[in-house]
Parts: sequence; C-alpha cells; structure tokens
Amino acid sequence: MRTYQVNSNTKLQLSQCNPDDTDGFDKNAQGKEKAKAATFKLTGQLRELQERLYANGDRALLIVLQGMDTSGKDGTIRSVMSGVNPQGCQVVTFKTPSVEELGHDFLWRVHQRAPAKGRIGIFNRSHYEDVLITRVHGLVSGKVVKQRFGQIREFEELLSENGTAILKFFLHISKDEQKKRLEERINNPEKRWKFCAGDLEERKFWDNYQLAFEDMLAATSTDCAPWYVVPANHKWYRDWVIADRAVKVLTDMKLKTPPPPAGIDFDTLHIE
Repeated sequence: MRTYQVNSNTKLQLSQCNPDDTDGFDKNAQGKEKAKAATFKLTGQLRELQERLYANGDRALLIVLQGMDTSGKDGTIRSVMSGVNPQGCQVVTFKTPSVEELGHDFLWRVHQRAPAKGRIGIFNRSHYEDVLITRVHGLVSGKVVKQRFGQIREFEELLSENGTAILKFFLHISKDEQKKRLEERINNPEKRWKFCAGDLEERKFWDNYQLAFEDMLAATSTDCAPWYVVPANHKWYRDWVIADRAVKVLTDMKLKTPPPPAGIDFDTLHIE
C-alpha cells in the first residue's frame, strides 16, 4: 500500500493528493467488500494488541484525527475501534476553550487529556485547531502560528520520549464529496442531528483551510509523530488505511503478554 506519510519540511500540495484513491482495491462492490474484509481482520488484531497494551501498562498510543467537516472522523472511530475494549480507550474532542483554558497556554488542556500508559487515546479534532481555525479566521498572527508549530513538535516529542506512540491522520476529501455529504445530512431525517449551519459558513473558507492544512502538515510531521494524508472519499478505504497503520505501530511495540504473578504455582492451584 502507499504510506501516504508526509515528509517533514517539504512543500505539500493537497491538490496533488488524490482523495479518491483506493490503491490496491477496485472502486466497485467487489473491491469494497474486499477492503471491508481486510479491515475486519485488522480490527481483530487491533483488539488483541490493545489488550496487551493495557496489560503491560508501559506504553500508550495517541491517534489524532483532523479534516474538513464531514471528512469522517466520527465514522473512523466507530469503524476502526469497533472491537477495542472501551475500558482501555478514550476519545477526546476539543471544543471552544473555556475561560479557565484560555487563561493557560494552548497546550495546557491537551496535555491533561493525553492517554495514560496502557491506553489508546483518540483526539477527534485536537491541538491543531489552534493553528487552523484560529489562522483561517485571523484570530492569531502568522508569527504566532509558526511559534505554535514549534511548540507542538516539542510537545509531541515529549509524549513520544515518555512512551506514547503518535499517529496523525488528515482525512482528505474533495469539495464535491463534502457537498454530497452535507446534502445527505440535510435530506436524511436520521442524519439531520449532525447538521450545523456553521458547516456551510466554514465551507466558504475551503481554499483558506487547504492552505492552512498544507503548512501545518509539512511543519509538524516528524519521525516521532508523522502525519498521513488519508484518501477519505471512500469510507471503506479510509478505514482500512487507518486500521493498517494502527496495527503496524502496535505490532512494532513488540508487546508480549505479561508474566503471571510470582510465587504462585498455577499447575497445582485449586479453587473450591
């Protein structure tokens, strides 16, 4: 498969990244079912690896999801994490900062929600909002954005050096695909609860967001915390790519089942 990994400090053009890509799978019913079957197998592996991660309690995994509205952040969590034990997984969404949070640096609230050792943490939107929406709407200067890029790199390096593996996924959809998904929310009574009028306002800034994402992805993709531009027009392919990356990172940890408690002879142990 293509890795879709962003090389650090290189000029990135999202227009050159195909959101409709399904590398390795045909764009038909057969290809879709093949990808879903492969993803199902991966989610089973993910379940086993997460149990070992939790049992060992000395490492953690942080998954960061970013993307335009309707890009599929919620759907990714629902599909890829379908088999994971909720006890060892936490999902965090960072909304408009509270008065207390605004009284601290922008990473203060984020560090508190980083996953504890033994757990998988998922940021559905994240600290990157502070270099995206704030930039697009002119709430911070270009100088501040550049400064924050450096602070984010250092923050993620700190997490990595203390045992947290980091995967960051930009869910890349086309503008036409977003239009289709917004219309589906409007026309389907079962999905109208997801619709927000603000989504239409933000859509007007599509080009500005693409530029902000390009700069952010190139400036903050590092060896310890890489960004992946995931083609997300096809939900089934998006899920497979992310599940594959998550399984690979956890496999690379070489997690083993912890030894039993010392001093107990399990061969002769009898429970009445």
